[in-house]
Amino acid sequence: MTAPGYMGFVGVSTASSSIMQVFPRWADVLGLPTRHLVGHDLPMDAGPEQYRALVEQIRDDPEHRGALVTTHKMNVYAAASDLFDELDPFAVSCSEISSISKRGDRLIGRAKDPLTVDLALNDFLPADHFARTGAEVVILGAGGSGTALSWALAERTDAPVKVTVTARDDAKLEHLREVHAQHGTTEGLIAYIRTDTPDDAAALVAAAPPGSLIVNATGLGKDRPGSPLPDDAVFPEDAWVWEFNYRGSLEFLHQARAQEHVRRLHVVDGWRYFIHGWSQVVADVFELDLTPETVERLAAAAEFARR
Repeated sequence: MTAPGYMGFVGVSTASSSIMQVFPRWADVLGLPTRHLVGHDLPMDAGPEQYRALVEQIRDDPEHRGALVTTHKMNVYAAASDLFDELDPFAVSCSEISSISKRGDRLIGRAKDPLTVDLALNDFLPADHFARTGAEVVILGAGGSGTALSWALAERTDAPVKVTVTARDDAKLEHLREVHAQHGTTEGLIAYIRTDTPDDAAALVAAAPPGSLIVNATGLGKDRPGSPLPDDAVFPEDAWVWEFNYRGSLEFLHQARAQEHVRRLHVVDGWRYFIHGWSQVVADVFELDLTPETVERLAAAAEFARR
């Protein structure tokens, strides 16, 4: 590298992400020492040795400042957590690493999702929504982002009366139970439901009360095409429908928008989640403190990529 260091991005198809065009502009806004962001692509079925090799590469390259980890954050923890000198409590409890940074010769792993998903949620959902409406939450997907959102919801002052989290794998649900047990999440708040088919998921969504928050945290519609719901799924009236993705085929988002007017839905894509997720990790890697005003400047600088 001829640049004075660089930041990494661990994903599946990093070249198509908006951040590749956004990062140089953010570097100018923040006065970063480098404008270079380098993608590290790994397949969805990457093996533990591939994750370990990548973490070792980041650790051992003095020009590598650190990295954001997206789709692979739980696998990075499972395969390579022992390579880190320090892990934050979220990383240990959620068994995921979304931010890799360095402090001197120490390699630091953090799970930023519980913070960033809460920031993104607060951008659109009224602070008293659950207390005022009695609405529930259905999180489709028990991976890293779904786990983080369930964690953040349990911490809200107006926590919902019920949060249903789905998965098509009993092991993911069991892991989520363990995370909540370690966290001390209120007993009975979370329902862990296995959904073998999209119709199973649709039944849960249709049964949720009006005003409920329905979330696609499966990754479907981004790295892989599809939706966790069939096209004939019915959303609750006045629901807030949150698609965690902002790019890709976005089938779930299109399903929600097709019912937006008739069901009076509030449909939100993953753009602000993207902004918060990236800005928090950039701040971590480069040891910055972000004010809300700075985040809004970064959002404005990135808006061209959304269009």
